[in-house]
Amino acid sequence: MGCGSSAPVAEGAPVARKAEPSKAAEPEQDNAQAKVSNKVETDKSKESKSTELAGTSTVVEYIWIDGTMENCRSKARTVTKQVTSVDQLSKWNFDGSSTGQAPGDDSEVILVPRSIYRDPFRGGQHLLCMCECEDPHGNPLPSNTRANAVKIFSDPKVEGEAPWYGIEQEYALLDAKTSRPLGWPEEGYPGPQGPYYCAVGANKISGREICDAHYKACLYAGLQISGTNGEVMPSQWEYQIGPCEGISSGDQMWISRYLLERICEMADVVVTFDPKPIPGDWNGSGAHCNYSTASMRADGGLEVIKKAIGKLEAKHDEHIKAYGEGNERRLTGAHETASIDAFSWGFANRGASVRVGRDVEREGKGYFEDRRPASNMDPYVVTSLIAKTTIL
Repeated sequence: MGCGSSAPVAEGAPVARKAEPSKAAEPEQDNAQAKVSNKVETDKSKESKSTELAGTSTVVEYIWIDGTMENCRSKARTVTKQVTSVDQLSKWNFDGSSTGQAPGDDSEVILVPRSIYRDPFRGGQHLLCMCECEDPHGNPLPSNTRANAVKIFSDPKVEGEAPWYGIEQEYALLDAKTSRPLGWPEEGYPGPQGPYYCAVGANKISGREICDAHYKACLYAGLQISGTNGEVMPSQWEYQIGPCEGISSGDQMWISRYLLERICEMADVVVTFDPKPIPGDWNGSGAHCNYSTASMRADGGLEVIKKAIGKLEAKHDEHIKAYGEGNERRLTGAHETASIDAFSWGFANRGASVRVGRDVEREGKGYFEDRRPASNMDPYVVTSLIAKTTIL
């Protein structure tokens, strides 16, 4: 079942499948969008057979961040028992010279399991595992930004404030053959922005099947995905992960990206997290970070929010450097962004660096939204830096 293979898919899990093209289809219709089916199938008998064949063994997909610090890699391992805790998983290794993480003459990189989630592709008791990368001596690799984030989130002051995050991950879908946005004409451009945000209709939306399949995959895995929507540029989408506390935010964001890549792989579509995928009068892609602490959520929290925003302003340049590569192409002061060169904030202002909602203003407590992070930002870096700046 699913994805052009005979592999079973978990009950309630997504299937984005290649469809046989119609012989009568016009050439311009023979694109990645036409190959994606939104059929989500439930096949209890196949899942049962998969579980029966597996016996007490669990397939665990070890996932890590490679040397680009933007992409995920993964490989599967059979564990001859049912796994209920990440502590039951042993370390593993891989060839770091093939991922930009080690030289060829000393290529072994150690995978350290950190968090586990249900596998929506294999189903049953099988798992996805987010890992850290260390050298053979136990030192975190430069690409292992999780290790430093854990130190910050483990600080008693930070733990006492119980920081919550809700990250709005934007992305664009590209035709694998043309590298143009999915559903765009082969030459030229679609009509100007305006009709596409949260739109309905084949002349306005491309890739909904992928978006929905990804949503279901995240839910099946146990991620705290809170919503999704079409975005301002055609073929651009967004989903939200959160609220998550502390290090869980980064873990869940990386797993959600991994799931999106896998869904797009099945559909023969490319996902890009480039902060400005198309130059010109088109919106870029961000990863707005909604943030609050226990003090902000308590009565009188608005004053705490204002003080925290002041701390962010004082370290604007430091944060910009940590908020994603190529962000200068996005943060221009246009297309619902603030200028990269100047910090600003305001109530309900989507042209500011930081936005505070009207409900927060009215209730005097709540959260704020840092709108500066780019879509390709590292969630471990961004979440921990915001906590460090505002709490420590």
